[in-house]
Amino acid sequence: MKKKVDIAVATDPVKDPYDIIEYAKQLQGCIEFLHCDVMDGNFVAKKSLDAEMVKLINSQTALPLDVHIMATEPSKKLIDEYINAGANIVTLHFEAYKDKKQLLGALSYIRKKHALAGLSIKPDSALIDVKSFLYYADVILLMGVMPGASGQEIKSNTFDRLKKIAKFRQDNKLSFKIEVDGGVNDQNAHLLAELGADILVSGSYVFNAKDREKAIKSLRK
Repeated sequence: MKKKVDIAVATDPVKDPYDIIEYAKQLQGCIEFLHCDVMDGNFVAKKSLDAEMVKLINSQTALPLDVHIMATEPSKKLIDEYINAGANIVTLHFEAYKDKKQLLGALSYIRKKHALAGLSIKPDSALIDVKSFLYYADVILLMGVMPGASGQEIKSNTFDRLKKIAKFRQDNKLSFKIEVDGGVNDQNAHLLAELGADILVSGSYVFNAKDREKAIKSLRK
């Protein structure tokens, strides 16, 4: 049986935040999620998408919002702001917390607020350090590039890392979804899905395509 893979488009390539709304409206019915790239200017150099903008996007579109917070030690107050703005998935970075107990507390807090808790992993983070945290997340966001810049080529180690996470999920009878973000295109989407990805995030590939609907279909093949 052919595996169904969900597609999310990322907000990062869109320069004007207000253009995100039109972009999302254009792709409604073609994608499963809008991947909202939230950056604090500290964890990554860019700064974008405050909670008020996410709330506006949510009020104008019908797409589930996959909010990827690239911020240093996001507070419960910040998490609350994005959940109240309409986030369906709230993803935090493993590397954003020095105190990993705070990370566990934040993931638990997201679930208590009835959103899905996501855990994002940079390409240079050792999987052995992350494995014990995989039990506490609903979505594992495997970064194929270093976060903070759209248009990068997927790192070659992504495929092996994806395979290992999928095997860990199977061996431990876990049910988290695996999401891959960074460098996803029609040349690697099939392999990523085959290796265990459930959600593929596309930034530049879809945004820069002449025919965006056709580009999305190519990711599903």
